[in-house]
Amino acid sequence: MASPVTSPESELILCGALMHGVGMHMGAWSFRDGPASDYVSAELPIQVARIAEEAKLHGIFYADALGIAESGTDRPVSALDPAMILALVSGVTKRIGLVATASTTYSDPYLLARVFGTLDHLSGGRAGWNSVATFNSAAARQFGAEDLPSREERYARADEFLGLVFRLWESWDPDALVGDKENKVFARPEGVHAIDHVGKYFKVQGPSPFPRPPQGRPVIFQAGSSEPGREQAAQFADVVFTAQHIMSEAVEFRADMRRRAAKYGRSVKVLPGMLCHLGATRQEAEARRGALDNEVGTGPELVRLSQRSGVPVEDLVLDEKFPLHALIPEGQFKGSLGFRRTLVNLAVKEDYTVRELLLHYGGGHHRVVGTASDIADVMQEWHAAGAADGFNLMVDALPSGLEAIRDLLVPELQRRGMFHKDYTGTTFRESLGLPPAS
Repeated sequence: MASPVTSPESELILCGALMHGVGMHMGAWSFRDGPASDYVSAELPIQVARIAEEAKLHGIFYADALGIAESGTDRPVSALDPAMILALVSGVTKRIGLVATASTTYSDPYLLARVFGTLDHLSGGRAGWNSVATFNSAAARQFGAEDLPSREERYARADEFLGLVFRLWESWDPDALVGDKENKVFARPEGVHAIDHVGKYFKVQGPSPFPRPPQGRPVIFQAGSSEPGREQAAQFADVVFTAQHIMSEAVEFRADMRRRAAKYGRSVKVLPGMLCHLGATRQEAEARRGALDNEVGTGPELVRLSQRSGVPVEDLVLDEKFPLHALIPEGQFKGSLGFRRTLVNLAVKEDYTVRELLLHYGGGHHRVVGTASDIADVMQEWHAAGAADGFNLMVDALPSGLEAIRDLLVPELQRRGMFHKDYTGTTFRESLGLPPAS
């Protein structure tokens, strides 16, 4: 067992990623107790938000899906609007950060600035926006197009989108709202500024319809791993969410992101995803993983692996080596390069068969099975090596997987001095140790 860590700078950032309605694992909906319809209820997100705050997690992170093309009707997906879910749970939580995914490819900057500015006000400064340039081609057909724009076009649009949203949030001076009842002055007009933006993709007059958010701007998460994605994260993001399976590659990725951010006079936190199967014993953890896997079988997992890698599903033969020869060139692949690169590198490094890769790649994220001590050992090793500032915990099934994180993993990390015992500050930025928004 690794020795305890006591220095404050060794504390991890942990967010609970609530990715696919009732859990990250494809079998979560049939493995868990409760009706399948829980993923469209108000009760489940309220329950899991309370559990996450009891665990002192820094944030909860909701993914989004603009359709069901990737999963079909095999399982629930992140179908409800995540910002609306988090507005709901903001009223039953007090300190935990609230991160929602929203697309820069299929959203409007003015409306999105309004949504996340509203969430930041309602939560008292706890909002986060996970900015994504949509990579699922099927989403295009929900918005009247046959296919996605090119990767370069998506990121160019996203660059302009992010800069524009920042300007909208900043369009009220911090002291613009006066509220002087005696002199009947609600707000200083000279403190509220039109932005008069005219760009390649957008034309927006502004200003924002309300004062700037409590945090100045909500915390920005971003997960791009391609060259334009990394550069965008360095320029705009506060936290980079990444898929990493191999520690040496995670070290390189974090170092690269820190170098890039420094060019802009900025710093970033890097949080790899980690899919944890926790148990009081290793046997219990393995049994949980096995039970979840048995709920799915290999068919749907092969389809997802095909979507993540770009290898046709008919070329994925379970007990043969992962077919590198069937990979299409990166330039022709429109999906997530981060997912693709990390799973292909894992298959090559470990010389996995397709079946072995399915057991280890965790739907795209590093999969760890074991006791709280086992998982804390992995976290401590990665953190000490410079591979991570913390982890986005991909909860396998809700709410039981999150309860195990609260009851087993968090106490072990706290015992080692690796995780805080209470929130610091009042805003999400303060909790993450981020500087004030400029």
